[in-house]
Amino acid sequence: MARGGLRQVGEIDGPLEDRLDQAFDRTVAEGEQRLGRSFRDILITGAVAGMEVSFGVLALLAVQRATHSPLLAGLAFSVGFLALLLGHSELFTEGFLIPVTTVVAQRATVTQLAKLWLGTLVANLVGGWFITWLLMTGYPDLHATAVTSAKHFATAPFSARSVALAVIAGAAITLMTRMQHGTDSMAGKIAATIAGAFLLAGLQMFHSILDSLLIFSALHGQAPFGYADWARWFSYTVVGNLLGGVLLVTVLRLLRSSDRLQQERSNDQP
Repeated sequence: MARGGLRQVGEIDGPLEDRLDQAFDRTVAEGEQRLGRSFRDILITGAVAGMEVSFGVLALLAVQRATHSPLLAGLAFSVGFLALLLGHSELFTEGFLIPVTTVVAQRATVTQLAKLWLGTLVANLVGGWFITWLLMTGYPDLHATAVTSAKHFATAPFSARSVALAVIAGAAITLMTRMQHGTDSMAGKIAATIAGAFLLAGLQMFHSILDSLLIFSALHGQAPFGYADWARWFSYTVVGNLLGGVLLVTVLRLLRSSDRLQQERSNDQP
């Protein structure tokens, strides 16, 4: 019976390792494609993502106004993340697991990673600012809700709690990316997307892009705070997102794939 048990474990472990290898290969292949794009393509993709996720903010505000429930509003925000998934655009905070893995596997350079991060970040904010202006112009009845919701972020003091919420947000969205790339099932990808949106928006974590668009919506609606307050909040939130996404999720994933990383590096050597 012991030997039969061992054979059963081996039968389970083999396919599991195959699935992990397949997920790793998909990650590196996608990372090469994303990091190999021109700066123009990065800016366009990032601007589209900022525009698309803004509709998630609209859904969040509408449900928040109707129900006064952050949890239900967080579920409604999944509209924005589903648009990103199905439209193949990307947020800055989705650029941790896949591109960093590709760079560590020596299939891309740190310069390419910096270009992707900078271009996507700026384009997300610009595209999102424009669409939130349109949305708040079209839905003036949501101004008060936008101001109330955005206050949680724009007026938050720099504290251990604020930094923790930023770090957790970076880890949560990177975990969402990891789950999406761990399956070939579209239903599984959609489930991971909705779960990620619920965590980030429903629990009001500090997400540098999502909550910037919420703050922009409030600013378009004559909020009692200004862009200086946003910049102060954004400056530490974006760093916290990076730390959470890279150190808490990506590094651990790389440690688990250390053997495959070594193989990739060996394959690149003459």
